[in-house]
Amino acid sequence: MSLEILHVVGARPNFMKVAPIISCMNNFPDLIEQRMVHTGQHYDDNLSKVFFQDLDLPEPDEYLNAGSGTHAEQTAKIMIAFEPVLLKYNPDWCFVVGDVNSTLACALVCSKRGTKIGHVEAGLRSGDRTMPEEINRLLTDQISDLLFTHSKDADLNLINEGISPEKIRFVGNVMIDTLKKMLPKTTDRKILMEHGIEHKKYILVTLHRPSNVDVPEKFEEILSALSVLSHKYTVIFPVHPRTRLKVSSANIKENLSRIHFIEPVGYLDFLGLMNSSALTLTDSGGVQEETTYLGVPCLTLRQNTERPVTIEMGTNQLIETRRDSIIRAVESRMYKSNISTSIPELWDGYAAHRIVKEILNFKKD
Repeated sequence: MSLEILHVVGARPNFMKVAPIISCMNNFPDLIEQRMVHTGQHYDDNLSKVFFQDLDLPEPDEYLNAGSGTHAEQTAKIMIAFEPVLLKYNPDWCFVVGDVNSTLACALVCSKRGTKIGHVEAGLRSGDRTMPEEINRLLTDQISDLLFTHSKDADLNLINEGISPEKIRFVGNVMIDTLKKMLPKTTDRKILMEHGIEHKKYILVTLHRPSNVDVPEKFEEILSALSVLSHKYTVIFPVHPRTRLKVSSANIKENLSRIHFIEPVGYLDFLGLMNSSALTLTDSGGVQEETTYLGVPCLTLRQNTERPVTIEMGTNQLIETRRDSIIRAVESRMYKSNISTSIPELWDGYAAHRIVKEILNFKKD
């Protein structure tokens, strides 16, 4: 009798994490039957299609169309929409990834219904409980049956919170599985040519966190710094429509015309842009990991990170969201060739294989 697995995705970062797991499970058709639910937490029809194509993901079996709203509204809508799906398929396991609202919402439903939960990317902690993602991580880990971690510090976080070591599996980073598989496919992409930029001669910017984009004072400091830097360096900023509106309404004296604001891009094009950049400026958790693996200098516009291994071993550095701090940090890191980095343990492209091995070996009650 095969194991029935239900995968949950809700936001774009989830796609890169679930793709290698689904691909690996496909190697065991007699042992595993799997389905995927897309909650619609972040749903852009065109961009979602591009990501699914880039990552060779199958079409989801169910769309919940949760849409946006406050954190409470979105979490509640996902829970209400997900429960009938869980009852319909009655899986042995539900796999949730990362730390978005979909992760916690679906984990809560599973916990109350007695469905086993596997949390991929468990144990990440920033120590900042003002971040909604931190609450999602903490609560999801407390109710999960297997916790798949990507670094040893995550294991320690879970143990310190009273979680049994028997539930913890150090498997490595599934996002690096995807990166390693897809990186060769970026060499023939035309994204650099389309925007007239040269390899290792530009700064890539990616910003999405409300704590940066939705706070006018902070966002204006960031834009002001980018404007100054754009007079010396090429600055590429793939910007979503919502963020573009914030750019348009920003109250700054500097001219932003030299910044290359471009449309959002799919996974392969973004990976190509990141790998070819001289430096990446971000507030994304995943980008901190990807740049560490690629050896690309990364400046993270946050006060803390749930991925300290990217600072201890990788190329990442936390910086303040102040104009002068950003400019100084960029100037000190651009074209600096003596950055000492290493790739964290088990970031080797085989994390999904370890996850599948663990789930197949898990003893049923």
